[in-house]
This record gives sequence, C-alpha cells and structure tokens, in this order.
Amino acid sequence: MRISAFSFIMLLSFIAPIGAMSMQSASLNSDSIITNIDSLYNIGEVMVQGKSKTQLIREGAYAVNAIDVKSLANMTISLNEILGRTAGVKVRTEGGVGSDFDLSINGMSGNSVRYFIDGIPLDAMGSRVNLANLPVDIVDRVEIFKGVVPTSLGADALGGAVNIITKRSRNNYFDASYSVGSFNTHQINLNAQFSEKKSGLVFRPTLSVDFSENNYTMRDMEVPSVDGSFQTTDCERFHDDYLSVFGKMEVGVVNKPWADELFLFGSYSKVDKELQTGAVQTRVYGMAERQTKSTAIGVRYRKDNIFAEGLSLSASLSHTWDHSQTVDTAARKYYWNGTYIPSSRNEINGRSHTWRHYLRPLTIGRFNADYALDDNHSFNLNYALNRTGNKQRDDVDKAFEPSNDVLFKHVLGFSYNQMFFDERLSNSFFVKNYTNHLEVNQSDLSFITNSDKVESSSTENYWGYGLASRFKFCEPFAVKSSYEHSVRLPLSRELLGNGTTIYANMALRPESSDNFNIGVFGSWRFAPKHTIYYEANGFLRLVDDYIQARVSEKEGMMQYENVPAVHIKGVEGELRYVWDDRLQMSFNGSWQDSRDQRKYKDDGKLSATYKNRTPNRPWLFCNAEAAYTFHNVVLPESKLRIGVDYQWVHWFFLTWEAYGADATKARIPEQKVANLSLQYSWCDSRYNVTLDCTNLFDELAYDNYKLQKPGRAFYAKFRLMLR
Repeated sequence: MRISAFSFIMLLSFIAPIGAMSMQSASLNSDSIITNIDSLYNIGEVMVQGKSKTQLIREGAYAVNAIDVKSLANMTISLNEILGRTAGVKVRTEGGVGSDFDLSINGMSGNSVRYFIDGIPLDAMGSRVNLANLPVDIVDRVEIFKGVVPTSLGADALGGAVNIITKRSRNNYFDASYSVGSFNTHQINLNAQFSEKKSGLVFRPTLSVDFSENNYTMRDMEVPSVDGSFQTTDCERFHDDYLSVFGKMEVGVVNKPWADELFLFGSYSKVDKELQTGAVQTRVYGMAERQTKSTAIGVRYRKDNIFAEGLSLSASLSHTWDHSQTVDTAARKYYWNGTYIPSSRNEINGRSHTWRHYLRPLTIGRFNADYALDDNHSFNLNYALNRTGNKQRDDVDKAFEPSNDVLFKHVLGFSYNQMFFDERLSNSFFVKNYTNHLEVNQSDLSFITNSDKVESSSTENYWGYGLASRFKFCEPFAVKSSYEHSVRLPLSRELLGNGTTIYANMALRPESSDNFNIGVFGSWRFAPKHTIYYEANGFLRLVDDYIQARVSEKEGMMQYENVPAVHIKGVEGELRYVWDDRLQMSFNGSWQDSRDQRKYKDDGKLSATYKNRTPNRPWLFCNAEAAYTFHNVVLPESKLRIGVDYQWVHWFFLTWEAYGADATKARIPEQKVANLSLQYSWCDSRYNVTLDCTNLFDELAYDNYKLQKPGRAFYAKFRLMLR
C-alpha cells in the first residue's frame, strides 16, 4: 500500500506538465480575467491586485497553513490560542495561564511537532519559552507545515512544524502594550527597532512579562467534611501562580556588501510556576513548585548572491544555559479546599522529598544554502546540529545519584525544486539523514526509567525522503500532494523526563512514519472587493513506534512510551470570505481517525486495544469566526472591530476504549466555547484598546487529560504603536 501511494504521487508530479501544456493554450489566464473585471468596475482608476505573503505560502506545494498574526496583535490571546483556531490544528491546555499545553497537527501531537522562530529552533530561547508566553506583538506570521516539512527547517519532525516569523521592518518603531484581566492576570510587552542609517547598525530590544494567579473556580471537587466523609463542592485554585519574564536584545548590521544581515543576540528568560495538580486533577499540590532560568547567546548571518548569482547562505549558532529546579519538600497531602493532612511522602509522586536540579545546556547550529540555477530550478542544502546536556542533582534526597547525560542530533537535508508553466506547476524532491547519539549516565529508578536496559553510549542513523507537488489549473482551482518518509528522534523531555510530572524512559525508540497529503484549493473573486477562499485536504499517517504519553492516575505522573503501530487518517477543510477591509468570516472543520494497529501483545495474545482509537485525542472538531470593522467611528482614521469565534469539540475517551465497562469509561465531554472581542484603534492605529471575553457563556470545559479549563473571563489591553 505504501509503495503504490508513493508511486501515485510520483506519477502525478511528472504527468502534470503534460496536462499543463494542453490546458495552457485552451484556458484563459485567471489574472487577466481579474484585470478585465477591475477595468469594468473601476473606470478612470488603476487598481493593483496582489496576494499577501501568507496566501502565497498557503498556495505552495506543501500542506501548510499560514496565519497573518499582525492583524491579531491587539488581542489578548496567546499564539497557541491563535493556532488552535486553524484547520487541522488542535491545542489543549492543562489549566490557565502558563500551564503546559499539547498541540496536534492532523492527529500527530506533542513532541511530534517541532517549533522554530525565524527558522531557528525555539528551544534556543530557553526550555520554558513557548507559544504560550512568546509575545504576540513581535510576530509577523506563523507557518504550520503538516506532515511534510521542507529541508530548509532542518527538522526531525514527524507530525509537522511551526515556524514563527518575526517582524522585520526597515523603519524604526516602538511597540508597547499592557493587558489586565480575570484571575489577577497581567501582561506587559515591549519591542522596538532603532537603526542608524549611515552605519547600518540596528538594535532590536524585546521585553515580555506575564503574571497570573490562575485562581479560577474548579467545579464539583471532592473535599473532606467535618465528620471525615467526602463531599463535592466548587473550590478556587489556591496554588497556581505563574510568572514569566523574557528579554532579548539583537544588535547587528544590515545591507552591507558582505552581509545582508549579521546579528548578535542575547536572551534571558525566567519562569516561576506553582504546581496545583499533576496529570490528573484528583491529585492536588499545595507547596510544590518549578523554577526555570535560561540565558542564551548567539549569532546569525545571511547573504544573498554570495560567491555566485543566485546563491544565498544563512547560518546561525547559539548556546543556551538552562537551569530548572523542582521543589517538593512539603510533608503534607492537600485537598481542593486548601486543607491538608500530614504525610511522610512528597506531593508529586508519593516518594522521598526532593529538591531536584536539572541543568540542560543546549547548543544549536544551523547552516542553510539556497541556489537558484535559473527561474525553473533551485536547490537547498541544510545541516542542523542539536546538543542537549542533562546534568541532575538533588539537594534533599541523599539517595539520588547525580548524573550527566548528553543527547546529540544531526539532521542533514537536500532538496531539488522545480517551477514550470508560469509558476503553475511546482515540484520539490528531498532526502534527509538523521543521526542520534545518546550518552546515558543516570540510574535513578531504573525499574521505571529503563536506564538498566540501554547502553551507556549509542549512535543510530536513519534516512528520510519525500516530495511535494502542486498544479494550478486556474485561480479558483488547484491541486497539491505531498509525501514524506519521516523519522523523529525522541526529545530530552521524553527520554530524560522533566523533573516534575514526567518520568524518564531511556529505552524509548525513535518514531518513523509515511505521511501522505492530497488537497485542493482556490480563490474566487466574484465581485469587486468580495473574495472567497477555500481549501480541502485528506491525509494519511502510517506511524511505527508511535510515542505517546501514558498517565498513571494513582501517582498523577506521566511517562512516554512506544506504541508499535498507529494509523491516522482524516480530512479537513476551510472556507473564508472577505469583503474589502470590513467583513471577514471563516469556518474550518477536521475529522481524524487515529487507531492502534498492534494486533498481538508480546505474549502472543490478542491485544484488547487493537483497532481502538488513540486515547486522549480529539477526533472531530470545528471552528467558526466572524469579524466586522467599522471605519472612522467617532474619530478620523479610526477603526472599530467586533469579532466572535466559536469552537466545538466532540467528546472522546480519556483512556483506551476497550478498558472498563461502557457506563464507567472515562470520557472527556463535548466542548462548546464562544469568545467575544471588541477592538478600537485611532490615529492610524497608533493607539489601540481591546476588550475580550473568553468562554462567553461560562461553559464547563475540560481539556488535556480531563483537566478543567477556566470559566468566563474578561481582559483589557492597551497598545501603543509608534512608527
């Protein structure tokens, strides 16, 4: 089945040019049609039509979503919430502001998805810098690659990749914002650019501070009563404060004969998080907390047409000092009402008291070369290095044995790209090589972590390959298809744990998958200023050694494990309507079927979970949005934008559906959440005020591992943008 599907895509990429030649003479050019329509309705005026960068990316050969974030910078939502509203993407959080989250793309989730900022792994900013606390104000757009990832990112991604593109303005600017909201939530963002045109020197400072008590109400929690029995009642979260500080400075030069860009950068991040629960909300923590500090330095370089016309080089090198500590020394067992009883064990896993330190130095190197042979043929070569250390010690648990583990990754990729027939046909063929080197020193809890089952030093090598093809018949109709045999090397978080709620698993094997995508898309401008965009995709993921998190409800701990084989198939679609700069409406829906393909267990017996849906994974969901903008309201050069969005998720099983009686199986109920936003801007968007209401109807909503989400909340934001 895999060979025939691969052959079909190969055949499509080579047959398409033949069909193009016969069509090109018989079909009208869609751009000329648009020009003629414009001339009919705009006598005496010249109208220039163009596509945004995000739309051009969407229309490429790869299965990719592109989101214009600039237009959303005034809102109080985070990047992960923005991504969660797009087709095929689902983001589930484990609580309020600053809590861990799980992002899935076409059914592949968690660490199967890689994150980048301007093509550099986001980890370079620090282990706790992520989509939840990265300032939205600095982002221009976000590119979401589904299943098939271009070699230019240098990623061992299995399910896809998220590439965050930051703003790159030629002019100086100053952008500052402050937001405040429910649960004592505050956020301060500041970013700017100052350049000296004569010398070409550029300064780009960034500062972001987030704080929240996350003291939202937990409904129907079990607490002890005076007589010693238990009763259910609503309780306020009492130990969930979150503080995040992130700062970055870039200093460099642009537009020099020897460099288009050369920047030195340094960053600092600090995250303090009180821990309220583990992976299940029946376990309550009252004193445990996690603290992380990260400092990073680096350099990046880019030059077009270097050494030869059409040859572009870019390179980056960074080192990050990352220090996390988890403090779990309370001799107490807490309940949801804040009361406790004495205990001889710790809160997190019920073992000895700990004050665990994790030092994880990270070195990331990247080299990328693009060469355009002519207008129709180009090449890409990319090399990425990732070295992660894992030095552990404990200040309290004297039985803990310190360790110093090292994880090396090398990813080398090469691609050949084609463009024919006035860019109607686009093909990309690529090959990747993955090398994984692991040095294991830790031996703590070997009966759980499997540290006694692996060699102290091991090196493994893998190959991947694929292609992507797109053919545009006309502006309203185009087709695209892509395939990749991909390998994903386990992350340090999966292999080595996180020191709080995740056990290490040294015996974890890399995932591999054959990923297929096929889709249609197009746009129809049926009247001046009225445009409809649509896209529909089908996908298939054939995964071996699928890595998923298993939750122990008794301990409230997680551990990543391999599932021998999982097949994921599904469809998704999106429809968008735009009327001028006034009305925008969109709807997207996704259905994905992920099932266990392991028929027999190790003892030869039939597996009870064979053909079961993968647990704790939404399989049917949709999003709808609408926004209308009023111009020149009260003040000249002002805009009033009213927006509403709605998210719906079908219920799904928390654990394998084969386990337990039907009436008592753990289910995550149906989710129905609506949000409302009001934005007012004046003086050509120099001043901006936003009012947001999330979970407008105060629905009881659960999320990852059936953890309750916050109820209705209100937020306000003021943003000053000087250009």
